[in-house]
Amino acid sequence: MSTTNEVEEAVAAAFREEWAQVVATLIRVTGDWDLAEECAQDAFAQALERWRRDGVPRRPGAWLTTTARNRALDVLRREAVGAAKQREAAVSARDEGPYDPDHDGDDSGVADDRLRLIFTCCHPALPVEARVALTLRTLAGLTTPEIAHAFLVPEATMAQRLVRAKRKIRNAGIPYRVPPAHLLPERTTGVLGVLYLLFNEGYTASGGTDLVRAGLCAEAVRLARLLARLMPDEPEVAGLLALLLLHDARRGTRVDAAGDLVTLEDQDRTAWDRAEIDEGAALLEGALRRGRPGPYQIQAAVAACHATAATAADTDWADIAGLYGELQRFVPSAVVRLNRAVAVGMAEGMEAGLALVAELEAEGELAGYHLLPATRADLLRRLGRTREAAEAYERALESVANAAERRFLEKRLAQCRAT
Repeated sequence: MSTTNEVEEAVAAAFREEWAQVVATLIRVTGDWDLAEECAQDAFAQALERWRRDGVPRRPGAWLTTTARNRALDVLRREAVGAAKQREAAVSARDEGPYDPDHDGDDSGVADDRLRLIFTCCHPALPVEARVALTLRTLAGLTTPEIAHAFLVPEATMAQRLVRAKRKIRNAGIPYRVPPAHLLPERTTGVLGVLYLLFNEGYTASGGTDLVRAGLCAEAVRLARLLARLMPDEPEVAGLLALLLLHDARRGTRVDAAGDLVTLEDQDRTAWDRAEIDEGAALLEGALRRGRPGPYQIQAAVAACHATAATAADTDWADIAGLYGELQRFVPSAVVRLNRAVAVGMAEGMEAGLALVAELEAEGELAGYHLLPATRADLLRRLGRTREAAEAYERALESVANAAERRFLEKRLAQCRAT
């Protein structure tokens, strides 16, 4: 018998590591997205009770998937969803037996339910926003409020997007598989976007107590590697993998022992993962040699500038500002412009950066995005204008959702008030 704390920790770890696999497998088995999520949630709830009595199983993912699948089959039988679906699900369950990740394939040629799930979510029949939101819900296990916050939209709006996306998949009969090679290009942009957002949610969680969700980062990197093997001649795929590796190399230094945020300039660079940096840099170099630059290659180049600088003072901010200017051609978004404002401030002076931030504030596109006032606050702090910086930190705190980021902003605010 395990203690309550041990079981709760084990279930929380299993959720981070296994949610995507459980849901993806159930979608394949049942064809019902809502049922898959419902039964996955039920399996995790059962785990809290049964693992306390029986102990944590040796393979939590297999236990959860089998439990969820059995629950789904019971629901299908009880509600008489349809004889054909029942027979298909029953045959699948009988043939598979207990879930085994080493025998997880279909006729797509890609033996990974999670990658199949991403390609299904990224079908061109779905709007781009729905593709990303649906994948974050089913693959990452994010709640609707968390996804809404990440997209800067009301929760009700995001809920409707998810409902419409699932309905579209069902009504249009979108197949649950990786498409054949000749159809891969039309899905590439959507899949890359999903993987990047999945990694970002792990790297800087949109909510909760922890800044970093290591399981999501690892899952995004793992899936990006699969995609790179599937599409070895696509430079943007290599660019994305390079970008993720270069960021992931310093993931472990982004928070201190207390779980508090550590800024890039204050991170211990000797603790960065040099193997990941070297691999990411090599991937980027190979991608750029193909002569087809794209947004992920450019962002990887920015990440490489940071990762290869021996000290924070050695960072080539002018080069980074130029790269963000180039990125704007591919991704003309306000967030890219905000990143460029930071780089311009560091390269040309804080006043130059503040002028660009003021333009963004006047346009209003980033209203409610805490990093806009937080950026303004940091530039003002560096100029010694602490009173104005404190006011900007206060505005940033009004919209920040992550507890670690909140603590960091509160610390900066207190420092500004004390001077």
